[in-house]
Amino acid sequence: MLHALSVHGTVTAAAEALHVTSPAVSQQLAALEREAGVALVEREGRRLTLTRAGHVLAAHTQLVLDQLAAAEADLASLRTSVSGVVRIGAFVSVAALLPRVIQVLRSAHGSDVDLFVHEMEPEASLPALRRGDIDIAVIHSYNIMPRSLPESCESHELFVEPVNVALPLSDPLVQQDSVDLSLLADRPWIMPRTDASCHELTQRACGAAGFVPRAQAYCDDFGVMCGLVEAGLGVALVPSVARRPGVALRPLKQQVFRTVSAVVRHRADGQPAVRAVLEQLRQV
Repeated sequence: MLHALSVHGTVTAAAEALHVTSPAVSQQLAALEREAGVALVEREGRRLTLTRAGHVLAAHTQLVLDQLAAAEADLASLRTSVSGVVRIGAFVSVAALLPRVIQVLRSAHGSDVDLFVHEMEPEASLPALRRGDIDIAVIHSYNIMPRSLPESCESHELFVEPVNVALPLSDPLVQQDSVDLSLLADRPWIMPRTDASCHELTQRACGAAGFVPRAQAYCDDFGVMCGLVEAGLGVALVPSVARRPGVALRPLKQQVFRTVSAVVRHRADGQPAVRAVLEQLRQV
């Protein structure tokens, strides 16, 4: 329960995650404090937060839980059958590839591997993985924006792709093999929403080229962004997976790459069902 509080942040959220009542969590934490002989939580306003001793004990708890998970994975790896529930969180442009993964899994294992899909950006999927809400987080990171992983998690690289500038087919810059972003300083831009890492990517890339992009539209879906580019509303930075007819993608002279990875908790890839999903993700 102390670990759940450290991960979920509130007694209410910890209780929901553990399927118990909030008073039960509070009572057990009080009992744990008596056993430990030191204050583990303290009240800040209406919330309980961990003390320094609480953080120390929660960190040890994480090690214990990781070791238990490794034991479960080792036992699971000895099974000859591939079965189980696998929950996956994937961002939009890669989630579009998951139907192919599901088709191959169904062909190989029937309904023995039950795949649940949650559309999530990395900012949401990595915390969900740490909480145990999902089993696989498919995330992206950029070479100019490295992303740190939660403790006790492992990353499996799926592919690396360039980030391109999306232009209407009639744009004169389409004739160039690569585009210098400084040539687009006066253009209107199609931007990801401001709280997305892809928005920060566009800001950093344009900033390195000496200008601040002027947003004409905000949206999350690269397909929609390319549609707006095709309509002539502006230009955008998109990965290669967003390629669509009617829009030309040209690499940047100041190259930017996106790495797409599948992240799992430590040793979780030893579980046959998780391993089967990871293998199909790599192939697709």
